[in-house]
Amino acid sequence: MENLDLVDKAINGDGQAFETLVKNESEKLYKTAFLYVRNKEDALDVLQETIYKAFVSIKQVKQPQYFHTWLTKILIRTAYDFIRKRKKVVLDENIIDNMPEKPCTNIEDRLDTLNAVTRLNKDYQTVIILFYYHDLTIYQISETMEKPENTIKTYLRRAKIELKKIIGGVDNNVQRAIQ
Repeated sequence: MENLDLVDKAINGDGQAFETLVKNESEKLYKTAFLYVRNKEDALDVLQETIYKAFVSIKQVKQPQYFHTWLTKILIRTAYDFIRKRKKVVLDENIIDNMPEKPCTNIEDRLDTLNAVTRLNKDYQTVIILFYYHDLTIYQISETMEKPENTIKTYLRRAKIELKKIIGGVDNNVQRAIQ
């Protein structure tokens, strides 16, 4: 409820409320940006651009409860724009050094999974990132991507199949490596 009040205040021009909201979301947003661009500096650039775009267009938020979804949409679009503009290889050889801290039992599985995710088409990649890294529900992903829930379920199923083909593992290995 407190978050909804902050969103309302931010929509009405309260810069401090907007700043608080962004601080609350910043770690998750950074990690998501990193998953797309695979580089600390680029992820920070994407995050900064996302925050700027959100600040400029905060009045477009019609329903405060969807603030996180709205902000995530901006981030994803900004990350894809960034990748398109830079025409970069998404996976670089220093990924282990640059990856945000997160416990993982097998770094090779993790690296294989990250590499595999970057090879998926953009819709599948987005679904995997939102489902496994953000722990969003099918409904929330549907709202974020502006696609029907059944389409999201299909994307998720197909993305898992593709990941299995790329990695050559089983579903549990994919999920374990992603987490």
